[in-house]
Amino acid sequence: MDTRVSSAATEVVVGDGRPTVLIGERINPTGRRALAEALKAGDLEMVRREALAQAQAGADMLDVNVSAFGVDEVRLLPDAVSLLTNVVDLPLCLDTANPVALAQALNAYRGKPLVNSVTGEEKSLATVLPLVKNYGAAVIGLVQDEAGMPANAEQRLAIAHRIVERAEAMGIPREDILIDCMALAVGADPGSGLAVLEAVRRVRAELGVNVLVAASNVSFGMPDRQLLNSAFLSAAICAGATCLIADVARVRPAVLAADLISGRDRRARRYIEAYRQRQTSPTRAT
Repeated sequence: MDTRVSSAATEVVVGDGRPTVLIGERINPTGRRALAEALKAGDLEMVRREALAQAQAGADMLDVNVSAFGVDEVRLLPDAVSLLTNVVDLPLCLDTANPVALAQALNAYRGKPLVNSVTGEEKSLATVLPLVKNYGAAVIGLVQDEAGMPANAEQRLAIAHRIVERAEAMGIPREDILIDCMALAVGADPGSGLAVLEAVRRVRAELGVNVLVAASNVSFGMPDRQLLNSAFLSAAICAGATCLIADVARVRPAVLAADLISGRDRRARRYIEAYRQRQTSPTRAT
């Protein structure tokens, strides 16, 4: 099953057997004080620089989140979308919990974006899915609901079924739905990594939709986070994840290696190309 998203000039296809799609996560003020302060002042220069850096690092899409205390998200998110569509050719993932800001960003977007995200909560389903349908977007389904974050693969799967069923009932095709199986910190729960990997396998097997995994949560609170993130993403790819949200410059070499091992890189072309780039430009992350 292929999920297609696009900017005005570029289409990206997420699908089984295809190279893993990388969504750059760094346009997000969470835990980044300087970016939060810039956004609060309405200054999008850091957003512009991050977009260019992530595109150079090999991102296929960019996640765009401007939510921070004191930020007028309804005004700033569409401004950021308009800026980024003129800075990079990559499709955007519109990341907001504010439905008014989401509507404004969708209206400003040129192409077919990815919405991040709808949850299994009734309020979210009733608010976000109509916008996704009206604007012809694709959407990430986040497997949490009124009970909070799921503890095991079975609960994740049940919420994924609910999201897909509600979206299809509204006329959103299954190929426009990605499920985020929600990685939690292994430092707090050593079994959470295995639960996510099992959920990835089962969502792929039972629903057939594309599956997204976010890297950074799994390593929270642990030393050498990059090592954990790379190991987890490699395992997630082999389990069936087709799309990742991550710091692309840090994880792309490991992702390309996992793609090669899992049969997603025929004749090792992407892996070898990235290797050659690293040899000629050793300071450039690939």
